[in-house]
Amino acid sequence: MPPISRAPALPVQFEPEFVAGVREIFEHRIPFNALLGLEIDDIGGERVHGHLAMRPELVGHFVHNRIHGGVISACLDAMGGLAVMAAIGARHLDEPPFQRLHRFGKLGTIDLRVDYLRPGIGERFLLEAEVLRLGSRVASTRMSFLDAEGKLLASGAAAYIVS
Repeated sequence: MPPISRAPALPVQFEPEFVAGVREIFEHRIPFNALLGLEIDDIGGERVHGHLAMRPELVGHFVHNRIHGGVISACLDAMGGLAVMAAIGARHLDEPPFQRLHRFGKLGTIDLRVDYLRPGIGERFLLEAEVLRLGSRVASTRMSFLDAEGKLLASGAAAYIVS
C-alpha cells in the first residue's frame, strides 16, 4: 500500500506588526536570547529560521574554539518555542496581531531532547525549527542546529505547554 501523502500547508503571510512583535519578544524581551545573540531570519506558520554568531563568550572548549553544548541546547529550545509562537499566530489569523502576541504568556518547555552530532566549530550557526503538532495544550517540535554551510551539528525535539 503506498504511503498517504499530506497536502502541503498553505504558506502563512504574517502582518509586519505581528512579525515585529514576535521579533521584539524573542530577540529583546527574553534576556537570555539577547545574551546568546539569537536572531530571527524568517517566520512562517509552521517553520522558523534563525542564526547565531559565534563569540568568545559562547566557547565551551577553549582549545578547539567549540561552541558550548549548553548554548546549542538553549538555542534549540528557544527556536522550538519560536516555532510554536508562529504556529499559534497562524492558528489565530482572524485576531488582530496585538491580541495574538498576548497568547504566548503561558508558553513553556515541558520536555527537551538534544542529540549532539558534530563539534560546533564556526563563525556563524543556522537554526531551524518546525511544529510537528499544535494541540490545545501541548505542542511538539523538531529543531536543527547547523553550521554556516548547512551541515547538521545537533538536532532536537521538544514539547511545550501552550495553555
